[in-house]
Amino acid sequence: MNPKIYSWIWKWHFIGGLLSLPVVLLLSTTGIIYLFKDAYEQGDKEKLTKVVVDGYPLTYEKQLEIATKAWGKSPQAMVLPMSENRATVFNIGRFSGTKSLYLDPYRGTVLGKQEVNKTDMYKVRKLHGELLLGGFGTKIVELVACWMFVLLLTGIYLFVPRGKGWKGLVYINRKGTKREQYRDLHGVLGFWFSAILVLMLAGGLPWTDVFGSGFKQVQKVTGTGFSEQWNGRGVVSMPKSKMDKRVSLDEMVEEAKRLDLKGVVTIELPKSERGVYTISNRTSDLGQMRKNHYDQYIGTPIYEATWAEIGVLMRARLWVMAFHQGQFG
Repeated sequence: MNPKIYSWIWKWHFIGGLLSLPVVLLLSTTGIIYLFKDAYEQGDKEKLTKVVVDGYPLTYEKQLEIATKAWGKSPQAMVLPMSENRATVFNIGRFSGTKSLYLDPYRGTVLGKQEVNKTDMYKVRKLHGELLLGGFGTKIVELVACWMFVLLLTGIYLFVPRGKGWKGLVYINRKGTKREQYRDLHGVLGFWFSAILVLMLAGGLPWTDVFGSGFKQVQKVTGTGFSEQWNGRGVVSMPKSKMDKRVSLDEMVEEAKRLDLKGVVTIELPKSERGVYTISNRTSDLGQMRKNHYDQYIGTPIYEATWAEIGVLMRARLWVMAFHQGQFG
């Protein structure tokens, strides 16, 4: 091994580590905090979602009517209650702009409203993803994440066992000086955790500006992302006349129950006269993901999509993103 090359790589590994360290510590801390999102929000969610079972619930059409009056406009989706003592949730907006209304299905009373972008954990997520600096912060995080790949590669190169053989991958020289022991500890842990760190970094990059947008473009060009039909493009209901009435929300709830989907099940409502009902689920068991579109007038399936119909790059993206968010434990 050329001593000059080794020295040059070591210096850049050390300098890069020092420059990245403050941001890496912040990302690690906020990431760990965000992993406890569900536990942290459980108390507030319990107040909004738990109801007392009292007789028979109102029809979902009636609940939709009440939610529409409460919002002042029609909700875009309804989250299927997971048990009889849970509130019905109606949503407006998507992703971080989602606003939720919680409705007691037995009394027809609004239990409360919640906006994702006004929660504490949303602020933690924004700090984690963009350092509360908007697009500029996102690029800093992306740059540090990319430099972490450089640190991993240079670290592995520097750690390739020399003199001790391959036992150096698991052996810490306890007879050496404290500095040598710490160096070996850093090297051994870094080597064995490098694969997990690569997965963790890969799971975060799809959210970034430069890599994320480029990755989406590659998916589009290669046809390895979601199909257009998955997202509802080109999927329309066909009314025979202006007098046609849409299928009731209650009938779509029965269809959703028949599908017996895993995880949180959402029914998206038609947004126009040619819009469709969409039943989908969100689950950590990615292979069980499903998205079905239905004609709003006759209730028949127009397009039924499963995990098998998702492109290979999107599957990989969803997997590493789920890993990044701790959905596998």
